[in-house]
Amino acid sequence: MSLPRLVSATANPHKVAEIADILDGLVELLPRPADLPDVVEDAGTLEGNARLKAAAVCVATGMPSVSDDTGLFVNALDGQPGVDTAYYAGPNATYAENRAKLLAALADSSDRSALFRTVVMVVRPDGSELVATGVCHGTIATAELGTRGFGYDPIFIPREGDGRSFSQMTDAEKNAISHRGRAFQALVTALRERATIRPD
Repeated sequence: MSLPRLVSATANPHKVAEIADILDGLVELLPRPADLPDVVEDAGTLEGNARLKAAAVCVATGMPSVSDDTGLFVNALDGQPGVDTAYYAGPNATYAENRAKLLAALADSSDRSALFRTVVMVVRPDGSELVATGVCHGTIATAELGTRGFGYDPIFIPREGDGRSFSQMTDAEKNAISHRGRAFQALVTALRERATIRPD
């Protein structure tokens, strides 16, 4: 039987690779058309931003599209960086600059608890939507640990792990407990249960 087909609305190559690995053998993930302009993520919520991206690609391709948005919520910072996680140190900030700003903000804090939340959104040409979420609780390290992964991986230590940061884990280890892994696994379950997306 053919796999469900979804066009990725994500332009970030690191995220695309991770999502493709999570969905391997479960969903046929088609690449985002290279000529599509970036979508301004100004909805103010993770769900809203995911919807903006998936809807734009769905309209452009005429196919069911999937997008996700992720936020890192740090308790000592009243939930920051939250919806602005990707741009914490500025609109053109690098991963390293975002991590450095967060470590500096927590330099004097004894509470380093945090959580990642990912919202996945599928938008179909008929306007119907499917939403799935995934959460991973953990702590922010006092220094970068490991060299794998991307984003905040070197400074996030998941609660359900063994004390290593995401950057110190293999892809399979990270995907098994990560926010993004859980969100996309929940999406696959929903696709199967509700038959929301049908093979062509």
